[in-house]
Amino acid sequence: MENILIEKQDAIAIVTINRPTKLNALNKATIQELHEGFKSLNEDKSVKAIIVTGSGEKAFVAGADISEFANFSVEEGGKLAAEGQRLLFDFVQNLSTPVIAAVNGFALGGGLELAMSCHFRVASDNAKMGLPEVTLGVIPGYGGTQRLAQLVGKGRAMEMIMTAGMIDAETAKNYGLVNHVVPQAELLELATGIATKITKNSSVAIAKAIEAINANFEDGTNGYEVEIKNFGLSFGTEDFKEGTTAFLEKRKAEFPGK
Repeated sequence: MENILIEKQDAIAIVTINRPTKLNALNKATIQELHEGFKSLNEDKSVKAIIVTGSGEKAFVAGADISEFANFSVEEGGKLAAEGQRLLFDFVQNLSTPVIAAVNGFALGGGLELAMSCHFRVASDNAKMGLPEVTLGVIPGYGGTQRLAQLVGKGRAMEMIMTAGMIDAETAKNYGLVNHVVPQAELLELATGIATKITKNSSVAIAKAIEAINANFEDGTNGYEVEIKNFGLSFGTEDFKEGTTAFLEKRKAEFPGK
C-alpha cells in the first residue's frame, strides 16, 4: 500500500489516505488500494468498525486527480465513473462493517463523495465540503448527485452542485451532512469513541441493519420487506441468543459475531 495506511486498535481499524503532497486526492491507484483495504478489513472478523480519514491537517480528500482524466473520451469517462463506484463508493456504502468518515479538512469532489458513501460522518471545525465539478465542465460521477440529495435534500443539493460552493462544518451539521463537529485535535478521539460504542453491539445485527437502511434508497426495493426479512433472520443467530440471554440474566452481552 503506497497511498493508504491501516492501523488497528483493538476492534477498530483506522484507514488514513496518505497523499499529503496532493492533499490526499483520489487517483486510480488510491481507489484500488482503498478497495483492497476495505475488503480485507471487512473480512477480518476481529474488526468491528472502521474509521477513514486523511493525513495531515488540511484535507480529508481534496478531490479526484484531474490530471488522470483531463483527456478522456465519452466512453472513458463513463467507464471511470462506473469502475470508481463499483470499486469504492458503492462498495463502502454496502460494506457490512460500519465505516465512519472523520472529515479532517477539505472534502471536495470525490472526497465528499467518499465521505457520503460512508455510513455516517463526523468533522473537524475547519472542514470544508463541496462538489465543484461543474467548474470543470463535468458533474459529480462517484455518486455525488444521488447521495448529496439523499442526505441534505434536493434543493440544497441542487444549490451546492450548481454553485460549486463550499460549506463549512457547522453548515454541514445543520444540513444533516455530518453528525458531529469538534476541534481537529479531538476528531479522531470522537470517532474512536463512537466506534467503540459500536463494537460493543452485535456485528451481525449491525450488518443486517445497514442492509435494511440502504434498501430504502434502492430503486425497486421495498425497505420494509428487507427489514422484516432481516429481523426474522436475526432470530437464528448466536448473537440473538447471547443478547437476549444476557438481558434476562442482567449482565453485559459478549457477542460471538455469529
